[in-house]
Amino acid sequence: MMSLAAPDPRHLFNAAINAVRGDRAVAAFLQQNAMPPPDQIIAVGKAANAMAHAALAHFGARPCLIITKYGHADSPPSGAQLIQAAHPVLDTQSLWAGAQLLERIATMPQGSRLLLLVSGGASALAEVPVAGITLTGLQALAGDMLRSGADIHAINAARTAQSQIKGGKLLSHFGGASVRTLAISDVEGDDLGVIGSGLGAAPPRPSFDFSADIIASNAIARAAAAQAAQAAGAQIIVNEESLYGDITDLAPRLAQTLRRGGPGVFIWGGEPTVVLPSNPGKGGRNQALGTLMARELAGVDGVDVLVAGTDGTDGPTTAAGARISGSTWTPSGDRALTRADALPWLTARKALFECGPTGTNVMDLVIAVRQVSGRG
Repeated sequence: MMSLAAPDPRHLFNAAINAVRGDRAVAAFLQQNAMPPPDQIIAVGKAANAMAHAALAHFGARPCLIITKYGHADSPPSGAQLIQAAHPVLDTQSLWAGAQLLERIATMPQGSRLLLLVSGGASALAEVPVAGITLTGLQALAGDMLRSGADIHAINAARTAQSQIKGGKLLSHFGGASVRTLAISDVEGDDLGVIGSGLGAAPPRPSFDFSADIIASNAIARAAAAQAAQAAGAQIIVNEESLYGDITDLAPRLAQTLRRGGPGVFIWGGEPTVVLPSNPGKGGRNQALGTLMARELAGVDGVDVLVAGTDGTDGPTTAAGARISGSTWTPSGDRALTRADALPWLTARKALFECGPTGTNVMDLVIAVRQVSGRG
């Protein structure tokens, strides 16, 4: 049963993030699993800076390359090489990062050990294209795939075909003795071959010792949110990884579950898709999904819904998503949805959710609290 004071969705979101932060996940794994000190540490993805901090704290100073998204590394470790690049559409820095990444891998000597830390976002942040593919071509492909609403598997297949480092190709250039990959999963099924388009995966027949572990995932984040809700006296009505498919299909389904459910907490995880117009406005899939849910839940009493990317950013914006209730919706939201321009609409409705970079990336979360049965 619900306590007199229903839990705050933001508090539950924070509990989820704290359980899968890159620094905490890496530190916990290294404390529990003995491994020889690596000769080099390479971290790629939105959580790269946090992951590298923990690895260097554990093993001490050593060569380290960090490749992450702009604004996701305010305080890089001393002595590490930091490259920041664009996401979700790559830029010139992404090509520079890819070149540096490949050089580091290819020049490690025989007998050397590599610790490779991979998290979501790595696909756009580092790239070495195959011959004949230009940056403009890569950007056009990324833009077309994002606008089409394609899922991560289709996007990664297209990326890998045009890359010299994705799909296990990167480590084919490694001539050392061993690679240990630690990954934070931002994909359905926690498949290492899909995370970061397989940057941390081994080639089909590696000439070195290889092992890999998933150290943080959406399931772990959702479990932490549920535990925090239960500690606050709340009943968990739903806790599932089912945020897949187009947001226009998801919003009515989630809203219907909330309407039919009793008082309690509803937690969904995953990564929805969205089809964009040719000239989209400002926003991201979580902001759009939140706006759609505001329309679906208009007039419903006692609902408080947080929709956010666990990395703290949503699409090409610095906001994480939206926080809406049964009183958020106004008809002006229809225009924002048509134009894929949810950010200014949510801002005007004081429903934009911002938390800053989180140091992790385990897909998206919808955390909803229904306090009373009420109208709906």
